[in-house]
Amino acid sequence: MSTELRRLRNYINGEFRDAADGRTTEVINPATGEAYALAPLSGQADVDAAMKAAADAFPAWRDLVPAERQKALLKIADAFEERAEELIAAEVENTGKPIGLTRSEEIPPMVDQIRFFAGAARMLEGRAAGEYMEGLTSIVRREPVGVCAQVAPWNYPMMMAVWKFAPALAAGNTVVLKPSDTTPASTVLMAEIIGSVVPPGVFNVVTGDRDTGRMMVEHPTPAMASITGSVRAGMQVAESAAKDLKRVHLELGGKAPVVVFEDTDLAKAVEDISVAGFFNAGQDCTAATRVLVHESIHDEFVTALAKAAADTKTGLPDDEDVLYGPLNNANQLAQVSGFIDRLPAHAKVEAGGHRVGEKGYFYAPTVVSGLKQDDEIIQKEVFGPVITVQSFTDEAQAVAYANGVEYALASSVWTKDHARAMRMSKVLDFGCVWINTHIPLVAEMPHGGFKKSGYGKDLSAYGFDDYTRIKHVMTSLD
Repeated sequence: MSTELRRLRNYINGEFRDAADGRTTEVINPATGEAYALAPLSGQADVDAAMKAAADAFPAWRDLVPAERQKALLKIADAFEERAEELIAAEVENTGKPIGLTRSEEIPPMVDQIRFFAGAARMLEGRAAGEYMEGLTSIVRREPVGVCAQVAPWNYPMMMAVWKFAPALAAGNTVVLKPSDTTPASTVLMAEIIGSVVPPGVFNVVTGDRDTGRMMVEHPTPAMASITGSVRAGMQVAESAAKDLKRVHLELGGKAPVVVFEDTDLAKAVEDISVAGFFNAGQDCTAATRVLVHESIHDEFVTALAKAAADTKTGLPDDEDVLYGPLNNANQLAQVSGFIDRLPAHAKVEAGGHRVGEKGYFYAPTVVSGLKQDDEIIQKEVFGPVITVQSFTDEAQAVAYANGVEYALASSVWTKDHARAMRMSKVLDFGCVWINTHIPLVAEMPHGGFKKSGYGKDLSAYGFDDYTRIKHVMTSLD
């Protein structure tokens, strides 16, 4: 006897709708490998409707005084808290994440981030008016950019949606948001919550695949396209947006170096790095995936990290002892497995390196040593619970290895030498450098990278500014 799948719907102009042509796609629970819902496979008609709704709603939302937009965002934050268990349940179906960790590690920062941007709505700073030419006064206005086309990823569907819609709405923009095709459930629920607060058309959700996202980016209505995703996806978005000169905000891949010097507290470093590498099954573009260890402590570190991996547990969402759940989808499981299957002969798997069970997409905590700088697994993002370890001889070599990849999102340095930590933070070519920690994020500080990790900032006042434009107004005094 088959179980009827739940039907998810687009949210357009304050209403839930099926795709105009009725097409759907199955949504899979990665903890079981089984379908649990059907989501619209949105086409051009759906994208057109969402963009028109957002464009029609923009003037009134833009013209609200900031205090009113702040009130709306604070109501949304309160509602997220009140309906946290519903959001958690939807996200766990989306991702297979542990229930307890989703409750403790995602809901509180999401709510905090919305409240931060609610405050930012009233902090649109302008430099003082002044006379820079005789008889004329200049004023700078900061305004919303317009309709924003936003594409969120599958690794943190709820939180990444917050990072996108909160600054956009706070600044006075309207939004059309597409979740990943593998994780639409929590975003559709968020649309219900947000839609109960903001006017119709201010916040819209369309579900679908890559073609749906492409239609959004290529649509003539949005003034800005924002995506969190792979480097390949970011390049495609930038290319599409260039055709009509849309503003683009890209948060792409990472390959974070974790530089461990000989004077560090080894036991603490191993404990913290293993958590930062394996949390969320390593499906985090800032994850501590690429460890560089001074040669004098390399062997000891590898032994300790392998033991930490062996002691780390993956499993079902309701198991309170697990650090992480499954990989998000079958393709991701194949990608992670492929990296391990293709390891060169000089590499050594110190722990893990295999799938866990035959149901769902679980992968063991994995540590790989003996690697060279040009190995594939060093140069390319695995996006799984895999930590690589390399040895370095001195500070200069550590910097060369750390910077010697195409990504530049996040990094960390582990040392008791303050001067060394400051030197390293200057020369490491990454958007974030943590010292004696790895992965904490706060709403007040920017998140974003360089090189092929993209451009633009999430979180912080810098992220808020990305959703605004600057206008010069000059008036005659005569």
